Amino acid sequence: MGVSTLKDVTAIAGIGQTPFAKQLPESEKALACRAILAALDDAGIKPAEVDAFASYTMENTDEVEVAKAIGAGDVTFFAKTGYGGGGSCGTIAHLSAAIATGQATVGVAWRSRKRGSGPRPWTNTAVQLPTPAQWTRPYGLLRPADEIGMLTRRYMHEYGATRDHLFNVALACRNRANQNPAAMMYERPMTRESYMSSRWISEPLCLFDNCLETDGALACVVVSAERARDLRQKPVYVHSAAQGLPAQHHGMVNYWNDDPLSGPSWTAARHLWKSADFGPDDVDVAQIYDAFTPLIPLSLEGYGFCGRGEGAAFTEGGALETGGRLPINTSGGGLSEAYVHGFNLINEGVRQLRGTSTAQVPNAATCLVTAGEGVPTSALLLRS
Repeated sequence: MGVSTLKDVTAIAGIGQTPFAKQLPESEKALACRAILAALDDAGIKPAEVDAFASYTMENTDEVEVAKAIGAGDVTFFAKTGYGGGGSCGTIAHLSAAIATGQATVGVAWRSRKRGSGPRPWTNTAVQLPTPAQWTRPYGLLRPADEIGMLTRRYMHEYGATRDHLFNVALACRNRANQNPAAMMYERPMTRESYMSSRWISEPLCLFDNCLETDGALACVVVSAERARDLRQKPVYVHSAAQGLPAQHHGMVNYWNDDPLSGPSWTAARHLWKSADFGPDDVDVAQIYDAFTPLIPLSLEGYGFCGRGEGAAFTEGGALETGGRLPINTSGGGLSEAYVHGFNLINEGVRQLRGTSTAQVPNAATCLVTAGEGVPTSALLLRS
């Protein structure tokens, strides 16, 4: 099977989501089912037709419970992609592969989280010690913010990046959330002064360099491109998909690699573009995983939008804003819409290519969606 066999063979035909809030009363299972049923209704497909499921780790609901609750039929494909937020786009990739090879016909991917309600997954450090975290947790890197903070300091030292560059990222995401009624930060503007005076979380990362903690769920429906053309919504084609686990990778802390600042995005990108009919210069809009602001310049470099060490400078002059060189995270992203381990970036990519975003990029026909940088990752190229 050649590398081009997934190209435009499948499409995302339906998207759904629950409201986002700091605390929602429903269980994660109930939220998941609500989002999935909304996505199926969006596509005009009955739950009994679903025969494939894909999710990713740190998900507390599973396909057995979801299939029963929504009334799915016989399920012939199910998969779970690893590494938390790094697996978001991998779910769509796996469903696309299953449908392209005839293992299934209607696939559902979802994410349901109650991070806003807590508890935080990294608070129990003892549980994490048998993992690679045994080399970092005892020395003070207790949270992802601490791990990325170290990487950010290295990036600043090597390439002259500043907090103003990180502010550019935070502001672009906040500005888009201000336009999105579904966003946690809807109508809550941010200024440079409020950013610079916010409290430290893990220097050099301040409060607004960190993603939100949110309750909510989202889902997508994937079918063959042929079927998608007969359904309710404009098809959004899965043009290319990739995963990335670089050599000698170590969690979110690649400090021991020869090159700590070349993360998993570089590995995923090589495969993603190899299979595509277009390149970075042809991407109209991007939804780039933003658990922390510095992941944006690192990803801009990894996915080829600029050269090594140029990601910070890329953010200058409104480049990430609507009308800029590369509008990003047009629903507000994890920083300002909701943090649901990146699945909201997939749904927003679909809305952009349907032409229904609250911050619509005119005539958007191509969209890059990425999963978490710093962990084994995944990415999608979508096209209309």
